[in-house]
Amino acid sequence: MTYDEALAQLMQHVEPGRAEQKAAYHKQTRIVLGVPNPALNDLTKTWRQTLSVTQRLTLAKALWESDIFEARIAAAKLLTQARLRPDDQAWELMQTWVPEFDSWAIADHACAAIQKRLVADPTRLDIVETWITSDHMWTRRAALVATLPWTKQNFPKPLDLEIRDRVLGWAASYVSDPEWFIQKSIAWWLRDLSKHDPDRTRAFLATHGNAMKPFAQKEAARHLPG
Repeated sequence: MTYDEALAQLMQHVEPGRAEQKAAYHKQTRIVLGVPNPALNDLTKTWRQTLSVTQRLTLAKALWESDIFEARIAAAKLLTQARLRPDDQAWELMQTWVPEFDSWAIADHACAAIQKRLVADPTRLDIVETWITSDHMWTRRAALVATLPWTKQNFPKPLDLEIRDRVLGWAASYVSDPEWFIQKSIAWWLRDLSKHDPDRTRAFLATHGNAMKPFAQKEAARHLPG
């Protein structure tokens, strides 16, 4: 499938008036087509099922480079798959996306794809760790959003616990960051962790909670038992 063919399929699902609504809601200056999320999900599911890994990489790269809102989301969805072999080129491509993040919707979909590649090979966290000192706020945020899988294990292995503590260390370095999206990402990580590891969440908040913005501290503790 070529980029032009994929774009034509996206255009078939444009809903009148939706582009203006989405552009306003997501504060977009790039082109927004007005394709609803269910249609994006269905299209990218079909593309994942019918295209080879190499074809998907080529298409994802072209979709991202178009800088169209829905095309960038489709690029991420196209590569969001646990079993993706080989995946080195996909991982390399995703790393090129991170410095271009400028919208939570695009960033979150891309981070969902990155999550799968990190779980497949946790040694890649060494690269993610370099993101935490970036001057680019969205890159710093991505370090936490991309590691959310380590908040969710009910029966984590020793390596998972090491990673959990490692990322909590990254979060600790963020608590004085005034950016709303950074504070929100800390809260998101802790809130999800609290459902599976309340003791680590409480310990983090006891040590660092007072340095967080009040809304983030409240959000982080929302699901803590008691």
